[in-house]
Amino acid sequence: MKDFVYHWKAITHYYIETSDDKAPVTDTNIPSHLDQMLGILLQEEREREFGVTGPCMEYLLHHKILETLYTLGKADCPPGMKQQVLVFYTKLLGRIQQPLLPHINVHRPVQKLIRLCGEVLATPTENEEIQFLCIVCAKLKQNPYLVNFFLENKLKSLASKGTPDVISEDSLKGQDCLSTDTGQSCQPEELSGAMGLEHTELEDEPPQQIDDLSTSLDNLAVTSLPEATVVRPNQDYNLVNSLLNLTRSPDGRIAVKACEGLMLLVSLPEPAAAKCLTQSTCLCELLTDRLASLYKALPQSVDPLDIETVEAINWGLDSYSHKEDASAFPGKRALISFLSWFDYCDQLIKEAQKTAAVALARAVHERFFIGVMEPQLMQTSEMGILTSTALLHRIVRQVTSDVLLQEMVFFILGEQREPETLADISRHPLRHRLIEHCDHISDEISIMTLRMFEHLLQKPNEHILYNLVLRNLEERNYTEYKPVCPEDKDVVENGLIAGAVDLEEDPLFTDISPDNTLSNQEWLSSSPPATPEHPKNDGKTEVHKIVNSFLCLVPDEAKSSYHVEGTGYDTYLRDAHRQFQDYCAICLRWEWPGSPKALEKCNLEATFFEGHFLKVLFDRMGRILDQPYDVNLQVTSVLSRLSLFPHPHIHEYLLDPYVNLASGCRSLFSVIVRVVGDLMVRIQRIPDFTPKLLLVRKRLLGLEPEGPIIDHITLLEGVIVLEEFCKELAAIAFVKYHTSSTP
Repeated sequence: MKDFVYHWKAITHYYIETSDDKAPVTDTNIPSHLDQMLGILLQEEREREFGVTGPCMEYLLHHKILETLYTLGKADCPPGMKQQVLVFYTKLLGRIQQPLLPHINVHRPVQKLIRLCGEVLATPTENEEIQFLCIVCAKLKQNPYLVNFFLENKLKSLASKGTPDVISEDSLKGQDCLSTDTGQSCQPEELSGAMGLEHTELEDEPPQQIDDLSTSLDNLAVTSLPEATVVRPNQDYNLVNSLLNLTRSPDGRIAVKACEGLMLLVSLPEPAAAKCLTQSTCLCELLTDRLASLYKALPQSVDPLDIETVEAINWGLDSYSHKEDASAFPGKRALISFLSWFDYCDQLIKEAQKTAAVALARAVHERFFIGVMEPQLMQTSEMGILTSTALLHRIVRQVTSDVLLQEMVFFILGEQREPETLADISRHPLRHRLIEHCDHISDEISIMTLRMFEHLLQKPNEHILYNLVLRNLEERNYTEYKPVCPEDKDVVENGLIAGAVDLEEDPLFTDISPDNTLSNQEWLSSSPPATPEHPKNDGKTEVHKIVNSFLCLVPDEAKSSYHVEGTGYDTYLRDAHRQFQDYCAICLRWEWPGSPKALEKCNLEATFFEGHFLKVLFDRMGRILDQPYDVNLQVTSVLSRLSLFPHPHIHEYLLDPYVNLASGCRSLFSVIVRVVGDLMVRIQRIPDFTPKLLLVRKRLLGLEPEGPIIDHITLLEGVIVLEEFCKELAAIAFVKYHTSSTP
């Protein structure tokens, strides 16, 4: 105890006896005395049971030593004192095990010291400031309720001791004798005079000495350094405000530490803190304004491949050297900075307390998605559309926070859930524009937009599929209802829905060889057979019928895969099984029905419209013989993704060839049937069709070198994609049936 008081008196005597306040603190014994005091406190705690406060700690708390140190640090007298005070606070809070922050004589000076942090960027004390702020954040993370001590009233002010006047601490700024701009400081005699007001009492009343010293220091007029350019609407949550300032530090390590501190604070479960965080600080503005400025700093044109392939971005590792990068491209530095900050926003929202997360995500939606990205996506410049869509695609892939994903989905698709009509497909302008871009005159824009939708469909958000497809299939009004009659029993037993037409009897398929079909027995050996107790009158057709229908769609003379090794149907089965498991895992919590809605309960009279998204996909599928190979691959990829979803209405509409379509309706199968009909006519006009088709397939697989241009190359490539797509759909249908039939 005596040693502790001795070291503290040695520090206070310095201010009374010094005549040179310009000498740096490192030339004095103050740092050594502070270290000794800290060592004594640590030793004292080790010698006592946990939770028992020793006399030295009692002395520190009772005599408001931290308040006095704060005032000395604020005055930065002698020069460097602020740094010493920050280090002392940091070590005290970090190493002492017993909870100190609940004490008013700890959290009050800590709160004041927090306000000194981040006032000026790139100061010599920046490292100590961020270390201090982060230790406070860590303590709050351990005991979240303590955050309430750091939520100040908006107009809270400090009253000078001994005077009835209430003077805001901010009002002291500008009435100062310390100024870094001029390099001038208080005169030594002024400081020692202020310290010496209680000189006569120091000898006789040591406890009073400290209080009086604190009083005299509180009365000092202390200047503030020029503030960083962050507008603080109020001072409710100074810990956040100081960290926000330090996120702008030119030192990347300081900025990252500040971001980490904010990450800790937003995750605190205290509702009052969450409300204050989003309503009384600039956090939302910081996130969104920086996103906007980094987005606007990107070049007008960036190669979509560069946007897609730039390495995965982690916000804490945003370090990039153009000179060391062999794969550099114009704008890469700016792109990495944008994606890195987006990753930080995503992770922050992911970690945030629920109400804070919603507020932050909505701010990103309103201030960045709508305010900055939407005008870029709605523009008419093809280069601008391509770049902005590629960026949207990238952040769709990158987002991991459910709350931010929800806002992104509402931004892209809108919140509508009622069935679409042709008259209102432009109700959400951005959704309408993006879907139209799937059928853009520019193949690049079409492919990029389709890829964006393909990745969007893989996100764990129920609204995506419902908005794009399911809301239009809810009533099953694409079907024509025919009740099952007793005389239809033989048809049901053959695995067909009553009234359906067997495709093998369709005029389009009269040339199909029986050798190309898989026998009923082959499929039934791996599929549960229908039983009298469970006839297939629930909208599900026997799987072998479905598989054969898809496999036999393309006529023999238009098939080429059986001439090339390794292009069989079994590969699709393996892929479909893996992908279907993934989709089932995503959709598990959406509680979809296991069977279609009963037709008796459906509104079959309502006019059916497949929806804007499927309309565009079906239109493009109908032109598969006349579109570039890359476009066809992307269109069929999106359709196969849709087919994988384990919803009975999607399965029925996209994968059941035997569904009774209502008049004027089309399904995926009917679209393909029309394409095949067109193909069979066009084949007759192309000499040596089969050899040319085989050559094109081998070139696509890299089995043949590129040679002379082949006539009708677009159609030949389209036929190959069509054949592969039908095999893929057959595999998906089989896997879905087999999985749903297995307990």
